[in-house]
Amino acid sequence: MPQQAQTLPDAEIADLARASATELGRLLSAIPKADRAQVKLDGHDLILPRQALTLLRDLLTEMAQGNAVSVVPTHAEMTTQEAANILNVSRPHLIKLLEEEVIPFTLTGTHRRIRYQELMEYKKQRDEECSSALDELTTQAQEYDMGY
Repeated sequence: MPQQAQTLPDAEIADLARASATELGRLLSAIPKADRAQVKLDGHDLILPRQALTLLRDLLTEMAQGNAVSVVPTHAEMTTQEAANILNVSRPHLIKLLEEEVIPFTLTGTHRRIRYQELMEYKKQRDEECSSALDELTTQAQEYDMGY
């Protein structure tokens, strides 16, 4: 599993991360067809793929919000507790989802393991359903002139 960041970013680091994320976002938008970038680090030239720059922008954005960040490979498997934490649900609720075959899992001995990629697909679907339901409620509230 990924190593956890030891501390949250302080205000100075968060400000630096915010400025860097903003500038990197501008560069990625300004040059959408670029598939790599040259970066100078301590006098050394590095060539980074665009995917790494996009990931770096996302990491900086999280740091700017004061969040610690972990990187998880999409093929990584996690425990039920780790998956429940990501979904912000209880472990028993997650196990119910697994038993109902809502989220695929494998058994390693007697322990359930969930692939990160499949967990995130479920989370994306759940988030889309929630957003759609909220949009529908907003539409209904407007139709009934409830002040929304």
